[in-house]
Order: sequence, then C-alpha cells, then structure tokens
Amino acid sequence: MSRTGRKIIPIPDKVKVKLAGEAIEVEGPLGKLSRKIHPIIKVVQKDKSLEVQRSDDQPQTRSLHGLTRALVANMVHGVTEGFTRELDIQGVGYRAEVKGSDLNLTLGFSHPVVFPIPAGIKITVDKQTHLVVKGQDRELVGQVAANIRELRPPEPYKGKGIRYSDEVVRRKAGKTAAGGK
Repeated sequence: MSRTGRKIIPIPDKVKVKLAGEAIEVEGPLGKLSRKIHPIIKVVQKDKSLEVQRSDDQPQTRSLHGLTRALVANMVHGVTEGFTRELDIQGVGYRAEVKGSDLNLTLGFSHPVVFPIPAGIKITVDKQTHLVVKGQDRELVGQVAANIRELRPPEPYKGKGIRYSDEVVRRKAGKTAAGGK
C-alpha cells in the first residue's frame, strides 16, 4: 500500500471540509479551495482527520491513491498557512515593481514586460530584485513562479536573469583570449 496514501490528514480547528460525491471543498482562514476527485478514490472524514481510501490494487489506482492524498493535504495546508515561492532577479538594470494588478519587469529587453497577476496570488517585491509569490493553491503558486522565471531564465555565462532563491546556476567559462590553432 502507498506510504503517502496511507497517511491520515489532520484537520485543524479553523478548517471546514465538505465532501460531496466526487468533490471535496476545504474552507479555512485564508480562503476556500475545491477539487474533483477521481471516482476510484474515496475520501472519508473521521472526527478531526481525513483518510484517503482506494477500491482495488491496480497500478493506476495505487498511483492515484498517493496523488489524491497529497493534493488534499496541500489544500488543507493552503487554506491554513498558504504557500510561498521566492525569486531573485540578477543583472544590471533588472528590476521589478507591482502596479495595481500587474507586475512590471525591466529585464534588459527594449520594452518593459507586464505580467498580469492572477486572482488568488499576491506578489510582493523587496529591494526591486526579490519577488515573493504567495497564495493558497500550491499548484497555482508554483505555476506563476515558473511563468515569471520563464520570462528571462538565468543564463550560464554571467548568471543574469530570474532564478528561484534556492536555485544554483551552474556557470560556464567564457571564451579564452588567446585563440590558437
């Protein structure tokens, strides 16, 4: 049996869980999340915890068991504490600022890049070069951070671009001055 799928998900006091057929809705201090669950998998609420159960031992069912448990646990964590992803901008003249519901980035292009901030996401900018992406949906936070990084990924020679704060960019040596035969 899946080790991840077997783990019981504790429900904090401030969180309400509604199970309706193949849908689960989790509501907490930071908001509300809902998700449709595959019909093979069943989520059962027991006292102050959730248990994910599977109907058979087929390979697809086993993989969905662990996946569903992780998704539901992320929903509970998201409505109580939320998720964050941090990005750093490196490069001369590279900077960012939030104006209304847009993120304005100067990344060395001939024009500033305007990134619309999706609903449910909050982006803060520290020192013009450090971005913090916050939200309750882990999947959305990660996707928004990846989309921002994709605008100017770090290059290996000078290290300029947008990178995750915990990312290590492998640097390459440039050309040597003496070209020989």
